[in-house]
Amino acid sequence: MNSTVQTLASSDVPSGKIGVWWFLASEITVFGGLIASYIVVRLGSGGWSEAAAHLNFPLGLVNTFVLLTSSMTMVLAFAAVEERDAKRLRTLLFLTILLGLIFLGFKAFEYAGEIREGFTPGSGIFWSFYYGMTGLHALHVLAGVVVNSILLVAALGDILQPNEHRVELAGLYWHFVDIVWIFLFPLLYLT
Repeated sequence: MNSTVQTLASSDVPSGKIGVWWFLASEITVFGGLIASYIVVRLGSGGWSEAAAHLNFPLGLVNTFVLLTSSMTMVLAFAAVEERDAKRLRTLLFLTILLGLIFLGFKAFEYAGEIREGFTPGSGIFWSFYYGMTGLHALHVLAGVVVNSILLVAALGDILQPNEHRVELAGLYWHFVDIVWIFLFPLLYLT
């Protein structure tokens, strides 16, 4: 065990990156457990298609496009770091944040419509899973927006330079959030 720790400590991988990967591994267990529970319960009971039919599929599809586009802007932000293009980095971080906020705005609009129609977390097991999984995902998007906003403020103040590797770390987290949505969207909206 000591040699493993020593190998990790002496590797070229920054400790922050290892920490982010460990954090993401723990998040995979959270979302994996929710998704597995959803699938098991869904297979064991009926009425899911009727409930899912009330979801706003077009808005969910647009939101998927918004989140995937934000993943692209995050990749380009990291490329701007590598190219030492501070102006492009600031622009791309801003776009990533904006797209994350648009995603959250659409999700809030969608929630408001569903609640207005009487579909609350207490309306049935489908709605409990729907609000639980998409709500937890929305909190993760919000956390990513906050982290990227901190990076943007640092970039605007020209104090990001010694810590530019944090853009990559934030990108790892942001891509994880996107991947989770890639699982949630078909499970909830296409059933």
